[in-house]
Amino acid sequence: MKTILNVIWLVLSGFWLFLGYLAAGVLLCITIIGIPFGIAAFRIGVYALWPFGYTTVERRDAGAPSCIGNVLWLILAGWWLALGHIVTGLLLCITIIGIPFGIANFKLIPVSLFPLGREIVSTDKPFASSGW
Repeated sequence: MKTILNVIWLVLSGFWLFLGYLAAGVLLCITIIGIPFGIAAFRIGVYALWPFGYTTVERRDAGAPSCIGNVLWLILAGWWLALGHIVTGLLLCITIIGIPFGIANFKLIPVSLFPLGREIVSTDKPFASSGW
């Protein structure tokens, strides 16, 4: 079932969202300081490309640098990407079939706003980064 949902997602919105994250990642990687943010954009872009069957969990080892990085991310790219999720989610919610995919878009908004300090894991192992 996850595969069917992911294929439909890919056609309806996943590919375009992935391109947005890819563009943000490339722009952020132009400078040396932006490389960690670019890597985060690529990581979330792959998650936005194929989201069903995966979830995000907080990393226990993330500290103050992640918080500061999230503020910078929000200013540089986060709000643009979140806006993309909002618009896509609203457009998908117009049809009955698109409502679950619109909701999935809305669930990606917090990750697009504050990606640092989070890890993408399979839903089979939602506590993979427990540190033990």
